[in-house]
This record gives sequence, structure tokens and C-alpha cells, in this order.
Amino acid sequence: MQPYDKKLKQFSRTLRANMTDAEQHLWQRLCNKQLCAVQFYRQKPLLSFIVDFYCPKAKLVIELDGGQHFEPEHLARDKERDTQLAAIGLKVLRFDDRQVLMETDAVLEMIYAEMVQRLTK
Repeated sequence: MQPYDKKLKQFSRTLRANMTDAEQHLWQRLCNKQLCAVQFYRQKPLLSFIVDFYCPKAKLVIELDGGQHFEPEHLARDKERDTQLAAIGLKVLRFDDRQVLMETDAVLEMIYAEMVQRLTK
């Protein structure tokens, strides 16, 4: 089990109950071990963050970014977050919301390719 700030647990529950359209759309394709027969978790606390999707077996985090993530302040914060997650052995894949909604199959292919690579190491 990866470490996390216990104070984030309730907030992660709130986020699960109020997922964005893109998060709901991708979750429908990741839940119930549909991809590589492995478990994904949504809105999972890790370290001092809540990640959108997490697969512990592949040590993979998937983040969906809305428009605000392209602002300089958010880009810097996301880079630091990715660095901290990488320091505990996790790979972060980022997709923007529009990409998830409009190019779902391409997003799933990229996730699948990363999963296969990480699961066969």
C-alpha cells in the first residue's frame, strides 16, 4: 500500500461522488478490471495528493486535466506532483478532458500499451 495523508480520505469520497464527465466516461472503461484484468481505483489518495485513477499492480496513475491545468501555475504544480509520484515508483499518464471524451479509443490504447509494458517488467 502506498502512503497517503489520511486527512484526504473524506475529500476523495466527495470527489468520487462528483466526478467530471471525462472522469465518468473513462471510469466506465476502467472499472471492473476491464483493462488487462487489473484493478483501478478512482480518486485515490497518494502521498499528499488525490489522483484521478490508480492501478497499484502496474504502478500507474492516470490524470485527467481540465483547461485550468494548462495555466503556468497549474503546469508547475502538476510537474512537482508527477516528480513526487515518480519518486515512489509510479508512472503518471496525463490526458486532457476533451481528449478523453472525443478520442476515447486512442486514450485507452495509450493506457493499454503502458500497462502491458509495466506489467511485463
